[in-house]
Amino acid sequence: MNLLATIATGFVALSHFGFMALEMFFWNHPTGQKIFNITPEFAAASESLAANQGLYNGFLAAGLVWGMLSKKSDVVKFFLICVIIAGFFGGFTVSLSIIKTQALPALIALALVFWANRKARPTP
Repeated sequence: MNLLATIATGFVALSHFGFMALEMFFWNHPTGQKIFNITPEFAAASESLAANQGLYNGFLAAGLVWGMLSKKSDVVKFFLICVIIAGFFGGFTVSLSIIKTQALPALIALALVFWANRKARPTP
C-alpha cells in the first residue's frame, strides 16, 4: 500500500478504536451521552448493548491494524468492506450520520488501497 492508502486506513482504524472506547467506557458518561445525543436513562438501559457494539468496533480496528502491519492488502480490503457494510447498515437502521462518519472514510480508504495495488502491479 502506498502512503495515502496507509494513512486513510490508519484513520479508519483509529476511528474504530475511538468508537470502541466511547461505546465500551463512556456510553453511560456525560461525554458519551453528548457525542451520541442520548439521555442518561437511555444510556443506562442500553449500556451492555453499547459495550458489545464497541467490542465489535475494536475487532474491526484490530483487523485493519493486522492487515497494515502484515502488509496484506487483502486483509485490509476485507476489514474495510466490513466497516463499509456496518456503516451503511447503521446508517439505514440507526442514523444517516453513521454513513458519513464510518462508511465514507472506509470507502475512500478502500478506493485508495485498490488504487495503490493497481499502481504497484507491473503492466504486462
